[in-house]
Amino acid sequence: MAALEFLTSLAGILLIGIICTLISKKLKISNILFLIVAGMLLGRVKFQGVTLVQFPADFLTSISILALVMIVFDSSTRFKLKEFDELSMYALKLTGYFLLLNMLILTFSLIFIFGLGFGILHLMLALLFATLMSGTDPAAILSMLGQTKNKLLELIEIESLINTPLIVLLPFIILDLINKMTSNGGPVLLNFFNEALPFFRDFLLRLVAGIGAGILIGIILFKVMKKQYSVILSPLSLITSALLTYIIAENLGGNGVLAVTTLGLFFGNVYVKQKGELQEFSSIFSNALEILVFVLVGLIINVPLTASFIFKSFSLFLVYLGIRYLAVYISFKNYSIGFKEKIFMTLNVQKGIAVAVVVFTLSILKIEGITLILNLTLMFMLYSIIISTFVLKLSHHFVKSKEVIKETNKKKKNED
Repeated sequence: MAALEFLTSLAGILLIGIICTLISKKLKISNILFLIVAGMLLGRVKFQGVTLVQFPADFLTSISILALVMIVFDSSTRFKLKEFDELSMYALKLTGYFLLLNMLILTFSLIFIFGLGFGILHLMLALLFATLMSGTDPAAILSMLGQTKNKLLELIEIESLINTPLIVLLPFIILDLINKMTSNGGPVLLNFFNEALPFFRDFLLRLVAGIGAGILIGIILFKVMKKQYSVILSPLSLITSALLTYIIAENLGGNGVLAVTTLGLFFGNVYVKQKGELQEFSSIFSNALEILVFVLVGLIINVPLTASFIFKSFSLFLVYLGIRYLAVYISFKNYSIGFKEKIFMTLNVQKGIAVAVVVFTLSILKIEGITLILNLTLMFMLYSIIISTFVLKLSHHFVKSKEVIKETNKKKKNED
């Protein structure tokens, strides 16, 4: 009977997800908002004092790992090193400044607004949140503006491709350090100094093992798929390879996420027969997981919808938008990019499946003090999606079919 209830809940979530997606397409807005809200509503439905929809912890853990592996692999395969041009350099600069400013400003803003204190554990958790919020996913806007050719749109798309592996990898690195600091008991500050050096030594080993596992599986995959293609077996081999890479890396003491990222970069930048069809299948499989993950994120994370929390979280989000504008301004201070374009890039900070997968994975783990980070992440996802929806509706005021990025110095030279 338990198995039947479990399957019923799973089928119900998928059905709700499909309905939400169809409604969002009719309204021409992102389906993520509907999926998360649907999950939040499901989490508050109770029968005889018990939450109506429940899943075993092992199932949730397995889904989180599978989604993590497939999303990281799919995003990294789309980053082409040979296409790393001048525009990509701008996107890389924006990614770097946004990440750095978030780590410096958003970390301490969170601590100040929520009155956490400046203990090492609180600092590390706030830093984890800051790195996670450095990710962007403008998929909704780009899909609606797909016919508009504009370097600004290309820029934010490239930015999301660059920052996705980073915002998936960095939180788990910080999490490893937190676990090291708190595992031996005693003062956290003392553990930080005692464990910092061994941690970085272990981190380098995990780095090497992760990259090594990704390259090893990548070479095998390349040899097998270079000349042969099977409509049935090749897509299945691709999914299996990504999962095996994660499993092998973790069992060798390496970083599984880094290993999958390495495999994805390897696969995306070498010749493989029918690569386009394989990448399309990977995306379809990832999209199927998206529906489940977004609903489960809303279901599992029980956000306190009090006036105090909403006010504080929105205040922090306004600080976050200020940081985003500062990053855009610094990145393009030497380029003739208009104020409207800067506002467009500032407001287009929608959080997507990568952030959802990480927060879903963190929610399964029992980490001391992580509840506030999970609640804030979910609220930031909602805020960013709502703002991106308005940006989409008013996009004609920001985006035009013309080149928007020109180097001021070159322009002056041409005038001279």
